[in-house]
Amino acid sequence: MKIKSAKFIISNTKPELCPKTDKPEYAFVGRSNVGKSSLINMLTYRNKLAKISVKPGKTRLINHFLINEQWYLVDLPGYGYAKVSKADRKKWELFIRKYIMARKNLVCLFVLIDARHEPQKNDLEFMEWLGINEIPFAIVYTKSDKLSGTKLTKNISHYKNELLKTWEKLPESFITSAPDKTGKEELLNYIDKLNKNY
Repeated sequence: MKIKSAKFIISNTKPELCPKTDKPEYAFVGRSNVGKSSLINMLTYRNKLAKISVKPGKTRLINHFLINEQWYLVDLPGYGYAKVSKADRKKWELFIRKYIMARKNLVCLFVLIDARHEPQKNDLEFMEWLGINEIPFAIVYTKSDKLSGTKLTKNISHYKNELLKTWEKLPESFITSAPDKTGKEELLNYIDKLNKNY
């Protein structure tokens, strides 16, 4: 798939204010500072579509972008650590989960995992919640360029083994790097395939 156009539509914290559910939708979520904005910019061939910050917690709203006039890409706030109050973090978590449960056109939620780290409790708990609520999702391992091939393979294998303790079957997964554009074609082709079956 080629991204020919990427247009900002709306930012808000209320699912009822999101665009009509008349097009397939793909949302990206992950812990703060996982590299979500960089990945979105890489996928859409844009440098500043999603705002990047060295400080975690830059994205604080549900951001809708219309891609190729055909489908929505959604940038969700990061969960977990961010230099904001506990009340704000709780508020973000509530409207993220409300959005996920409300969007009937949400074809796939891409859960971003920093490939450099050990399996994190909040990531595992979040994916378990998705499974319980039958939300289709895929795992996107980010920042693969920060690791050697051996270490990357070891970390991802560790993550999969941890997931298999509670999951009978693993979700689709992708290895990515925004600087190297690793995984770009695989992710876009996956979205293209899901769009055709929508």
